[in-house]
Amino acid sequence: MNITSYEDLLKAANMQATPQRMLFVFAEAELPGEHSKDQLERYQARKGGALTPVMCVDKLASEQNSFATLAEESRQTGKSWDIVFVACMDAKPGFKTDSEDTEKTLKSMVKSIQEGSIGNFLSFNRQGELIRLVAS
Repeated sequence: MNITSYEDLLKAANMQATPQRMLFVFAEAELPGEHSKDQLERYQARKGGALTPVMCVDKLASEQNSFATLAEESRQTGKSWDIVFVACMDAKPGFKTDSEDTEKTLKSMVKSIQEGSIGNFLSFNRQGELIRLVAS
């Protein structure tokens, strides 16, 4: 299945034989401390910056219904974010709360994002549009 939207991702996750746990890492774009004039201009144009993870959450795919709901829940935290990275993993039967595996995977996602290794995740902007990020 070709995933072109958050709704496509939900459909694909819910079509899997095993229930899927969706892992979200919300990140905020920041201007690096030591930056060039070009980096400043790209950041000001909202086309650049360093992505800093600000919060993580996991949810069962079957409990998700729209990006708008996810965005509203994130707004209620009071934390600012620009990009949300998403990955999925098999949910363990009978586990509705965070498991050790989920926590470990979220920490691994955060570390990967901090290192700029984002190719294994889907990313969406605040409007729910699937975006492709390019490391520079």
